Amino acid sequence: MSQTTTVRQLGLLGAVGGALTAISGIVVQGVVQPATDVPDDMWSYPWSSDALVPVSIVYAVFHALVFAGVLGFARSGAAGEGRAARIGTVLALTGTAVLFAAELLSIPVADQRLDATGPSLVGATFGVGTALSAAGFVVAGIAAVRAARWSGWRRFVALATGVWLAAMIVLVATPALAVAVGLYGVLLTALGVAVRTQPAPSAPLHRGQAVQI
Repeated sequence: MSQTTTVRQLGLLGAVGGALTAISGIVVQGVVQPATDVPDDMWSYPWSSDALVPVSIVYAVFHALVFAGVLGFARSGAAGEGRAARIGTVLALTGTAVLFAAELLSIPVADQRLDATGPSLVGATFGVGTALSAAGFVVAGIAAVRAARWSGWRRFVALATGVWLAAMIVLVATPALAVAVGLYGVLLTALGVAVRTQPAPSAPLHRGQAVQI
């Protein structure tokens, strides 16, 4: 299988993960939150503790799909071959992996209050994952803008994702979190589509120059 084909497939997986993330944010904001009777000081809010178990597993799958998309972005060479591209994509991948782990760590504390030790630690894990992802996307996004190997909207989508993730750190404790997650999903979808539709940079890299992860 060629490198281009692999990158295209990774981009498709990332786009699917982003789209599912966006849909989940819309559903939570528009359907689940208005109908819930779960107190907002429970870790599982707005889901019941029983419902949070399968929901967390599904969300973990979303993060795995997003990880594939970010890996495709890294391997495409769209951010160039420099140090910033490597550091940025590694940080974004690490952050996504931490978010994957945090979803699974939510399961044992599903029936606990937010101020309990377990939920506090899991919340901190989500915070670390979000911060790492934000930093990674910003660094890789700036590298992509400077490299100009993508044109049009594709050139800016990684940077936009990082900036929005940074904003989400502030929004995490507000009722707008689900909407924020939905927009994050839209940006991830755009990144996946960019990788899928233009898997090779417009200014071709020499073999071995793209970020190898």
